[in-house]
Amino acid sequence: MGHFFTDRWQRWIHRRIPRSDVQHFDQKNIFILPTRAGFVFGLLLVIMLITGINYQNSLIYLMTFVLGTVFIGAMHQTHRNLSGLELSLLKAGEAFSGEEIGFRFRAKASGADVVAIWLSWRGHKVAPVHIPAGQTRDVNLLIPTTYRGYFRPERIRVETRFPFGLLRAWSWIRPATSGVIYPSPLAAPESAGAVPDECDDASASPIDDTDHAELRPWREGDLSQRVMWKRYARNRQMVVADWEGEGGSPHWLDFDSFQGIDPEVRLRYLAWLVRERTKADQPFGLLLPGVTIEPVQGTAHGQRCLRALAVWGLEGTDVPDGEAINPLGVPRASSRSEARS
Repeated sequence: MGHFFTDRWQRWIHRRIPRSDVQHFDQKNIFILPTRAGFVFGLLLVIMLITGINYQNSLIYLMTFVLGTVFIGAMHQTHRNLSGLELSLLKAGEAFSGEEIGFRFRAKASGADVVAIWLSWRGHKVAPVHIPAGQTRDVNLLIPTTYRGYFRPERIRVETRFPFGLLRAWSWIRPATSGVIYPSPLAAPESAGAVPDECDDASASPIDDTDHAELRPWREGDLSQRVMWKRYARNRQMVVADWEGEGGSPHWLDFDSFQGIDPEVRLRYLAWLVRERTKADQPFGLLLPGVTIEPVQGTAHGQRCLRALAVWGLEGTDVPDGEAINPLGVPRASSRSEARS
């Protein structure tokens, strides 16, 4: 029976507060109840009223009604403090598993001043924020993570107890945009950092990025992984890429190079390798079953690879209570052979 009423309550909340990255708070979606101090205050008012009736004491009546008026005024002020607030999600963060992921919001006070509001998620909250009328404040909520993949909080609570702490007005924002949690990096075996030279199929992935390589005709003795195979397939010209800088030729980080290891551990190995290659500013590519990312270098490329590792195998699954979200635009390959052709 309890489960039934809980489900009904959740569905009712979701109808009143649909998923959106922008939430405006008004009387339709603000809830208010006394705090523990408010319940004690109300109980004392009842006791004072009974005492006044029993002893027919006008002074007790006066104090009871004055304090009751204060309680009613606090109720209106607490509700008004949240009413008119607009909360927008600016950025859903990205983080490694086990770290805190940040969701950055912008709060705008459309009407009067908004005093002492805070955002929270399962006990994790930010310090109270004051927003003058007509102004905005950015608020960053940090949430601990456990597993890789998409992360979209079910409900983030927005609450205020201003002015006296006797009542609590609250509502929620249900973000539509997901954050991304990368696999936690784990130091990979040294031999798995690059695809072996003798495996032509694995090492012959071409690079057409002439910004990082000088092209020249093929000469006897050149390594096969430096041959621009796509160009050869197009015009039958054998050209070789001489890569500039200390990074040398690009490395392929391959999911299949860790045979016999749990897939989640392989992703952690690859996350570590991606992070190390990015720090060293070396060109590298990433091969996952069904996904290929051509070798380049730079921070943006490293983040793209980490996102691909974070959501690998999850693109077709549902984010809880919402549609699957894939904001990454990671290119797909129909097969491993196509990825390396």
